[in-house]
Amino acid sequence: MTDVAQGRAGRVGKGQRDNLLRNHIPGESSMWFFVIGDLIIFGAYFVAYMYYRGQQPELFLENQARLNLDLGAANTVVLLTSSLFVALGTSAARAGRTSDGVRLFAVALGLGATFPVLKLFEYVPEIVAGSTPGTNLFFMYYFVMTGLHLCHVMLGLVILSFVIRNLRGPAAPKISFIETAATYWHMVDVLWLVLFALLYVMR
Repeated sequence: MTDVAQGRAGRVGKGQRDNLLRNHIPGESSMWFFVIGDLIIFGAYFVAYMYYRGQQPELFLENQARLNLDLGAANTVVLLTSSLFVALGTSAARAGRTSDGVRLFAVALGLGATFPVLKLFEYVPEIVAGSTPGTNLFFMYYFVMTGLHLCHVMLGLVILSFVIRNLRGPAAPKISFIETAATYWHMVDVLWLVLFALLYVMR
């Protein structure tokens, strides 16, 4: 094969790879079923919350004002930044830069681990002040929705730990697993953005 022909073949091969990357759905299909199912479940909670908020606006506004907006905002920044490092780590893993991937996912894990710590600083004063799921309808939805989300965060931290282990292993990292983990973590981030808007910001 001539140099010209080889160059053309290389360009065609690169074009095909670029098309595959553009059309590629990241992660395993099973995770996408899980994500869609989770979004539907949380969506039902969001709709119910909005309905009852419309029925009792004074009750919801009064109790919403008791939440710690600063901690809620801090947790939002923490998760957004963590998702950024997950995205960067995934790109590094795809490019074969596993050492960079390990460092980026380690930062994402550290930031993600900050979320439950901050949530603890929020939960404890509220409970000590007598705000529990049995207090009223607002705090029932608040604790149920944020508690369920917190469980998702904890599971996500475990998954990110396995991603780091996968990247550190002697074998080539499994990119589909890393993409699946990233998909899950971004879902956790999106859910929190909606929760933050509904529970802390909306008036």
